Amino acid sequence: MTKNIPAILLKNIVLLPNNTLKLEFDNRKNDNNVIDMSLLFHDGYILVASDYMDKINDIAVLSKIENKIELPNGNTRVDIKTLRRVKIVKFLNLGMKEEPLESIFSEIENISIPANEEKTIINKLIKELKNYSKSIPYVSNSIINLISNEKSLDKLVDITVPNLNSTNEHMLLYLNTLSPVDRSKLLLSDIYADKEMFDIEKNLDAKVKKELDSTQKEYFLREKMKLIKEELGDSKTRDNEVDLLKRKVYNLKCSKQIKNKLLNEINRYESFPINSPEVSVVKDYIDTLISLPFNKYTKDNLNLTSAKKILDNSHYGLDLVKTRIIEYLAVLKNTNGKAGTILCLVGPPGVGKTTLAKVIAECLNRKFCKISVNGMTDEAELIGHRRTYVGAYPGRIISEIKKQGSMNPVILIDEVDKIGNTYKDISNVLLNILDKEQNKNFVDSYIEEEFDLSSAIFILTANDLSNIKEPLKDRLEIIEISGYTDFEKVDIVKKHLFKRVLKDNGLKDSFIKITDDAIKKIINDYTKEAGVRELYRQLDKIVRKILTQTIINDNKIDEVINNDSVFKYLGKELYNNQNTYEDEIGVVNGLAYTVYGGDILPIEVNYYKGTGNLILTGSLGDIIKESATIALSYIKS
Repeated sequence: MTKNIPAILLKNIVLLPNNTLKLEFDNRKNDNNVIDMSLLFHDGYILVASDYMDKINDIAVLSKIENKIELPNGNTRVDIKTLRRVKIVKFLNLGMKEEPLESIFSEIENISIPANEEKTIINKLIKELKNYSKSIPYVSNSIINLISNEKSLDKLVDITVPNLNSTNEHMLLYLNTLSPVDRSKLLLSDIYADKEMFDIEKNLDAKVKKELDSTQKEYFLREKMKLIKEELGDSKTRDNEVDLLKRKVYNLKCSKQIKNKLLNEINRYESFPINSPEVSVVKDYIDTLISLPFNKYTKDNLNLTSAKKILDNSHYGLDLVKTRIIEYLAVLKNTNGKAGTILCLVGPPGVGKTTLAKVIAECLNRKFCKISVNGMTDEAELIGHRRTYVGAYPGRIISEIKKQGSMNPVILIDEVDKIGNTYKDISNVLLNILDKEQNKNFVDSYIEEEFDLSSAIFILTANDLSNIKEPLKDRLEIIEISGYTDFEKVDIVKKHLFKRVLKDNGLKDSFIKITDDAIKKIINDYTKEAGVRELYRQLDKIVRKILTQTIINDNKIDEVINNDSVFKYLGKELYNNQNTYEDEIGVVNGLAYTVYGGDILPIEVNYYKGTGNLILTGSLGDIIKESATIALSYIKS
């Protein structure tokens, strides 16, 4: 049997029977027409239906208006008591704003429950609800007072559910469940689930509190600082940072193994508390690995004519060395940038070994970096420290490649003959780095993943070939660079060095001139070297003094440096270059050679009465001592 009755649609609100609803209507919009119709023609009965997620539920609640109050603001407030579930057949006037909504509904047959079963379920529910209200602090004890004397299972469940933290979707499930027994099972299931969830949260809170007790002040200060920065727009959230890191990993052109390693590290980083000491360690590792130039190469420019021109403009003389470098570049061109040998430039300081390596990089259009191993005693300087150590960082090889942003730079390993002597022999590490068969799979201790060094060009420099370990020397092609002669130094000063001195002091080439005799005087009387470093310093000293006097006296710079100027600015000669001793009895001329250059060595002999023993003085080497003994033996024979 169907009945006709006024209806109210509740938008996204679900109402169960045996509860009370308070509604307020705007008289100016005639919203209370449905109330008037209910009171005048239907004895206050009204149907309350739920419009949830733009869908009207089939099961509604038959209700009755118990109280109507006219408010001072002109609105009408009514108290509605919900009675029982009914099924909606259809609506009348639906969508017609001017007419009150009416509905046709049918009754739902009550489902009977045996008295003993109903009583048992009620007792069980009340017992569980009492435990539930005691266990969970946000549940009010008033619910127990509402249901403690209730004898109907149907009413008990409907009264209880709205007092729990149930969502509209879950309330709709209760509304559409017609059997009181099924609703009671659903309620018990919700109680157990809520208690279990609360216990989990409680245990988590206890663990977090235990972890944060020692650093609670720092934690809250950091959180406050984070919120302040977010308000100021100065900080990204952790999620945005993690997403950015993952996008960078996906864009890397590296092996799948390295990508998986990075993603695992990012997941670790995301899981750490913000105040954990591991956060900065893992973040530094991720940033280092992401910033490596995987599969990024500079394009070689192997124009041999251009390379020869660059070499001639940068270095005077050294024809044999330049020829070998041009041959080296020719092999590189023919092997697509794969160097077959490792060059080692050997010579005294100041002859241009480092600048030659830079010129090779310039000829190839490659990035250049320099690693000095002078006095290095720890192999970790080259191949990094393991991440287990505090303050670990990559080795110099990986750091320089990261800095240059290229897989194929020219890497100069400088002063290889001055490696520190310790039980950790760095020469063995260099063997692995320089070997083309091994450095394809080079592993830095910090990175912990294979990195290809085979495309990089390694060039070594040394002053003394005898100090290089034999296994390392065997891997190298030695190119010896001898010192410059006096005539070569004069040309170097005129064509290159003096112009550089003037430029470094902010002067034009035409402001100060220097004569050839002045250059020779500086070379012979004020320097003693195979290269031109000290020569540069002496020229720079003269130019500085001239410039200072000119600025003080406000005169125009028109100085011409001659022999008198040299003595004026540099003072007394530092070296006596009377090289040969002729027509002097008891003195002969010897030749002395060191890695820093050569010289004439006067050897003087004297004799007097004694035991007949040969006395040798001075810092003589074993060979010279041996030669003197042989000479005496020859005279005696």
